[in-house]
Amino acid sequence: MRLSAIGDVCHAAAMVNRIQRHWPDAEITWVIGKVEYQLVKLIPNVRFIIFDKSQGKVAVETLQQAVKGEVFDALLMMQVALRANLASRVIKARKRIGFDWGRSKELHWLFANKRIEAHKHAHVLDGFMDFADALGVPQVEAPSWHIPVSQEDENWGNTKAAELGDYVVIAPAASKAERNWLPERYASIANHIHAKGKKVVLCGGPGELDKKTSQAIITQSAEIFADFTGQTSLHQLLMLLKHAQLVIAPDTGPAHMATTVGTPVIGLYAHSNPRRTGPYNNIEQTVSVYDSCIREQKGKPWEALPWGARAKGKHLMEKISFQAVAQKVDETLN
Repeated sequence: MRLSAIGDVCHAAAMVNRIQRHWPDAEITWVIGKVEYQLVKLIPNVRFIIFDKSQGKVAVETLQQAVKGEVFDALLMMQVALRANLASRVIKARKRIGFDWGRSKELHWLFANKRIEAHKHAHVLDGFMDFADALGVPQVEAPSWHIPVSQEDENWGNTKAAELGDYVVIAPAASKAERNWLPERYASIANHIHAKGKKVVLCGGPGELDKKTSQAIITQSAEIFADFTGQTSLHQLLMLLKHAQLVIAPDTGPAHMATTVGTPVIGLYAHSNPRRTGPYNNIEQTVSVYDSCIREQKGKPWEALPWGARAKGKHLMEKISFQAVAQKVDETLN
């Protein structure tokens, strides 16, 4: 059971892939959010149950009806939110595996009868892999992803890649405005990339914040070749990210989607620890001011604080300089 969000669903998909690789006959049911389902819906041999949290009690009743009469060998409770914990009560399972004490929140521990092993300073993806460990699934050297798309969407991606040539994607909008970098600095980076002979395209979801963020960058006289914000499905976006030479993004879903298709990512972080939530294969390529921000606010280094502690403030992303990001761009593209 992992309902949201896009980045976390990408991490969960790696765990599902691990189970399928070693236990190909396992029957897997995934309770998932409505939007997130659109990304992973074509993963083979997985039965999906959509949980639309906007429906409130009706969503729980729909879930209850979908699993009526079933008793699962194990329920992986991979979401600590109280809403998910309460909904999980309608699922009957012999083992109800939840997070360890250190990662349990919102009374999560009350709904589980078994817990994964404690894992100090674990990336979210590694934390999800701990659930596979609890099941006894053989370990892997590195996570892998298999998130299929339709032939139509694959063709769409190939066509766009041919039209664009060498290009870099900027996915500028996080879920909250305070986690976004400054539009003028995004524009400066776009111009820096353009000067290196690469096209720059913007992408994002259909939400108002995504559209406003992209438009604010364009109005800064940025060298933007195309703006795909709000114009793609999740599978089309995945293909757009797949063919890019590089993705630049704050703590947002497209950064993790790019990781699943092997595209390098430069993550921009201030509020959350990139060691925990950064693009899994490119932690060293992140540009982060988190360490200094959290020390300034808490008076302690991140190592001495609860794992997952967030820095707060509307202007923290301003501490990320153009020069720091440009250096990472040069290193990656060269």
